[in-house]
Amino acid sequence: MAGSGKSTFMQRLTASIHSAKKTPYVVNLDPAVGKLPFGCNIDIQDVVNYKQVMKQYGLGPNGGIITSLNLFTTKFDQVLDLIGKRSKELDYVVFDTPGQIEIFTWSASGQIITDTLATLHPTVLAYIIDTPRSSSPATFISNMMYALSILYKTKLPMILVFNKCDVVDASFAREWMTDFESFQEAVRGDEESGYMGSLVGSMGLVLEEFYNALKVVSVSAVTGAGMDDFFTAVDEAVSEYKTDYRPAMEKKIFDKKEALKKSREENLSKLMKDMEVGGDAGSKKETSKQDSDDFYDDDGADDDDEFSVNLEDRSTNSAGEEASFKRFLDKAAK
Repeated sequence: MAGSGKSTFMQRLTASIHSAKKTPYVVNLDPAVGKLPFGCNIDIQDVVNYKQVMKQYGLGPNGGIITSLNLFTTKFDQVLDLIGKRSKELDYVVFDTPGQIEIFTWSASGQIITDTLATLHPTVLAYIIDTPRSSSPATFISNMMYALSILYKTKLPMILVFNKCDVVDASFAREWMTDFESFQEAVRGDEESGYMGSLVGSMGLVLEEFYNALKVVSVSAVTGAGMDDFFTAVDEAVSEYKTDYRPAMEKKIFDKKEALKKSREENLSKLMKDMEVGGDAGSKKETSKQDSDDFYDDDGADDDDEFSVNLEDRSTNSAGEEASFKRFLDKAAK
């Protein structure tokens, strides 16, 4: 969530991985970030000029971020290829997403990225929460609703990371998530809730079951406190992914393929029936085969030829840090 210390947490996360003598691979997906406080292997800002996108298409900030992500996603297969080439030497692959939840989670490009990663690799979501701001029951329950929407949108293991615990201890959040009466008491004593108190209290009761599906850790991105607990939660989430999420995902993919196969067979059958009857049987058979092939074939054309660009991994390029999609927008404009 924006303002929760996500970028600082990313800096601490990558530093902790390096300190443990392990190898991370970092990808920045936020095209609007001013300056990254951490090093990354692939940066979307090398791919798309966020301000130029806004100017060229007459978009606002959020529209510019979404369009930049959409352009980047058209070549996400190259990102996967780069990760695949180094997969044997990597311990973690970390993606930093835009802070605006609705931009990434509810956009087509965001779903494509998460679904693709989850299909190929064990994938875990970390939702960063601003602990001091969440000390209000109304803000706390709003954060939980955000997390709930992400969980059910992505259907992936999630870790709630209460950041800035050096400023405010996150024990109150754990108590609210495990003791409904304690949360209700906090709602009654919160003047900010006002007329919303009844709704906030009711939502707390509804979310009790939701809390059971989450792993909760409190960290300080500034001091590094709680990072060991975070990595432990990641390991547990990966095991959960392999035992629960991966089988469900494979079944979903299988069902989708079967439905597509059935649809194609039905379309082919309909095509055969609609064809003109008559003529030589052999000619008819040959024509039918040719027409049916044309029905699915794209004639070998590659719609992305005009956007053909090659990504380079910063970690293996001594001449500079990422030289990726420099000509992307120029070619797209042509």
